Amino acid sequence: MRLIAIGDNVVDYYKDRGEIFPGGNALNVAVLGKRYQAAVSSYIGIIGNDQAAEHVKQTLLLENIDISRLRQAFGPNGEAIVSLNTDGDRVFVGSNAGGVQAYMGLRLNQQDKEYIASHDLLHTSIYSNLEHELPELHQKIAISFDFSNRWTDSYLQRVCPYIDYGFFSGSDLTEDECLQLIQQVHQLGTKVIGVTRGALGALFSEEGRLYRQQIVETEVVDTLGAGDSFIAMFLIKYHQNVEMEDALQQASLAASKTCGHYGAFGYGVAKVG
Repeated sequence: MRLIAIGDNVVDYYKDRGEIFPGGNALNVAVLGKRYQAAVSSYIGIIGNDQAAEHVKQTLLLENIDISRLRQAFGPNGEAIVSLNTDGDRVFVGSNAGGVQAYMGLRLNQQDKEYIASHDLLHTSIYSNLEHELPELHQKIAISFDFSNRWTDSYLQRVCPYIDYGFFSGSDLTEDECLQLIQQVHQLGTKVIGVTRGALGALFSEEGRLYRQQIVETEVVDTLGAGDSFIAMFLIKYHQNVEMEDALQQASLAASKTCGHYGAFGYGVAKVG
């Protein structure tokens, strides 16, 4: 499988530890997808020119991610300030509003689009500002999209007709609300929908067939990146034609392993300045 992720990247700053870790939904899926045996994993996004940006870039190179179309700009890289509660659940307590990505939207040229089309699957997110490109890209490649917990009805109507996989964070929703959301997104054209619910596991629907996946119990150090691990493993296994139940079980196991260390996939370094 050839995977490409486009959009958001940040460093997650653990202030109490004085360390930064590379992260961001799109970047995490690119790295974790490669670790989960994607034949090729590529990333397109915008980084700054500070310590955080250099750390992100070097991490991607160490993980054998194709960054031949990575953009770099003058300014701060995206940064999120992270705290952990007593259960190890990550809490975002501040940010620099995306750094250079916030005022330099990613623009794809024709060469970019041909490069994207050479992959099997594109993953992006609500934080990536790629909505305007989805109608054209969907004609060339299957698309996975993470809505986090920030969608609105109008946003769903804008995005869902042009994606194949939709992922939602539904920890604050009742089961009935999750099922209503799944039905709404199916009606808009998305075939596979997943709603992760923290300790309650996940609800998935494949063209209307419902699946329930429980969490894999583990000793929790840090939950940051667990949802992205779940998405990355599920996408890799599902595209290998693994049965839905097995793909979800392996995704849940991957998420549990991510909870066993700091950061989405490691590489913590001391923050300078």
